[in-house]
Amino acid sequence: MGVIKTNKKISTLILWNLFTIVSLLTVACGENSTKKVQMENKNLLSSARPESNQKGNTATTDTITLGGGCFWCVEAVYQMLEGVIKVESGFSGGTVKNPSYREVCTGLTGHAEVAQITFDSSKTSVDEILKVFFTVHDPTSLNRQGDDEGTQYRSVIFYRNQHQQNIAKSIINALNTSHAYDKPIVTQLVSFRDFYIAEDYHQDYYNQHKDAPYCKLVIQPKLEKFEKVFKDRLKK
Repeated sequence: MGVIKTNKKISTLILWNLFTIVSLLTVACGENSTKKVQMENKNLLSSARPESNQKGNTATTDTITLGGGCFWCVEAVYQMLEGVIKVESGFSGGTVKNPSYREVCTGLTGHAEVAQITFDSSKTSVDEILKVFFTVHDPTSLNRQGDDEGTQYRSVIFYRNQHQQNIAKSIINALNTSHAYDKPIVTQLVSFRDFYIAEDYHQDYYNQHKDAPYCKLVIQPKLEKFEKVFKDRLKK
């Protein structure tokens, strides 16, 4: 398959004791080699509790749109996370309305391949969803994830409100301050404007094509890593 710097406040809630995955491997879409990333503190999963609803105990839904390389990969990961209701593969951030996959692949539409994630905020949180995001792709790779290259594969968070933006800023600041990666994070923070769902054959791609070479060689290793790191947060 081929085809912005912010305030320095790091909230104590988000300083989440920084990932404590001793040998966190940043696996990117199509990446043939992996990079060890050292993270601090041992309580990643126990500290990744969903945020409380602002208006009491009623469960609510929220949505965030993320680009981290090939959308097949991002979709497959979030389909496994407890609290995620729906994941759709599509395109955001460009100038062309209702683009086709082929048009996006040219890199001329300005869109990124993204996964639009709808979740139950009583079971997971923006905080946890972004921890997953920074675990399963390389946020220091500019316009590329492994062998998938082009602006359509850029690392980007399309936030819908100030809450999502603040959490994303805090996590990025924390990771950069702790030198969790060898290079600075290049993930873009962009206010969400629109989302165009991709063609039907892109939806639920991994589950429909598990034996395809790309799925076995690229997506499966990312899922195995996700399952290992977030083993207590998998859907039952």
